[in-house]
Amino acid sequence: MRKILHIDMDAFYASVEQRDDPALRGRPVVVAWKGARSVVCAASYEARQFGVRSAMPALRAERLCPDAVFVPPDFGRYKAASRQIRTIFARHTDLIEPLSLDEAYLDVSVNKLGIGSATAVAQTIRAEIRAETGLTASAGVAPNKFIAKIASDWNKPDGLFVVRPEQVLDFLAPLDVGRIPGVGKVMQGKLGDLGIRSVAELRAFALPALQARFGHYGRRLHELAHGIDEHPVLTERPTQQISAEDTFAEDVALTATGPMIETLAERVWRAAAREPDRIARTVVLKLKTREFRNLTRSLTPGTPPADAATLARIALELRDRVGLPATTRYRLVGVGLAGFVERTSFTIQPGLFASE
Repeated sequence: MRKILHIDMDAFYASVEQRDDPALRGRPVVVAWKGARSVVCAASYEARQFGVRSAMPALRAERLCPDAVFVPPDFGRYKAASRQIRTIFARHTDLIEPLSLDEAYLDVSVNKLGIGSATAVAQTIRAEIRAETGLTASAGVAPNKFIAKIASDWNKPDGLFVVRPEQVLDFLAPLDVGRIPGVGKVMQGKLGDLGIRSVAELRAFALPALQARFGHYGRRLHELAHGIDEHPVLTERPTQQISAEDTFAEDVALTATGPMIETLAERVWRAAAREPDRIARTVVLKLKTREFRNLTRSLTPGTPPADAATLARIALELRDRVGLPATTRYRLVGVGLAGFVERTSFTIQPGLFASE
C-alpha cells in the first residue's frame, strides 16, 4: 500500500510577500495588479476573511476589503521559493509530482532518511520548510493521491491531517460529491437529479447505473466513492494542455476578438513547438463575458493543426459556435491545444507538419 503526501503551501504568493516585507505581516494582502481588468492571483488569510479569493476581479476584492494592500506579483521570487521547497522534498524521496509552484504529491512509501512513518515524514518536511524558507505548508497523508489532496485542505493553514487506510470509507462518506475530481457544478447537478449529493449516496448507487449514465467516468466515480485511486505519483507529468489567454482593455463584441485569437494562436504554437515528441489533437477556445460567464468550445479535427495559422483558423471557427446574442460583450479570450499524444502513437500523414 502506498504512503502519499500532498503538500500545499499556505497562500503561497501572499505569504512570500509577507515574509519579505515585515510591514505586510498581519495585514490583508492581495497579490494583483490594481486596475479595472485585473484579477486576484492570491490573497492572504487576512484578506480571505473578507471573502477575497483567487481569480476574483481585483475591483471586487477592493470593494470587499477596502483596507487591502495590493501587491503586484513577482513570479521570479515565487519560483525561487518553489525551487527551495522542492529541494527539501528531494531529501526525502525522488517520487515527486509537482502540480504547480505551491503544491506537489510525494510518494514516501520508502523514504530516503528511513523515517518510520509517512506522518513523521510530513511533519519533518513541514518543519524544514518553515525553518529554511520562513513559509508554512499544510499536508495531507493518505493511501492515495485522491484522499491526500482532500486531507491537505482539512486543517489549513499550517496543518496536518492523516487518513489511515482503515479510515478511508468513513472519512469520505459525509463529503459533498463536489470534492471529487471532475465533479463541477454541471456534474453536481446531474448527480443531484439522481438524489446523489454526498459520497455515501454515490457509493450506494449501483455501478451499472453509473456507467449507463456517465460512461467510463461512471466507473471512476464508483472507484473514488470507495476510496480507490491507483494513479501513481508521476515524476514527469506529460503535457495535457498548452494555452494562452488575455484580457481586453475594454469589453468587445465577438467579432472583434479575431486579432487577439490570432496572436494567442501564435503564442500557443511556439510553446507547443517545445514538445517535439507529442502532438496536440484538440483545439480549445475560451471566452469570458462581461458578466464573467466562462464559455469553452473545442474541436478534435481529423487532421491535427499543422501550423499557427491553422490553429487560429480552427479557433475562429469555434468562435462561430458560441451562440450568444450579438449584443454580448467579452472581456477575455483564450486559445489552447489539448489531447496531446505521443507522436509515435499517432499515424501522421506525409508532410502533415511541414510548412506550406
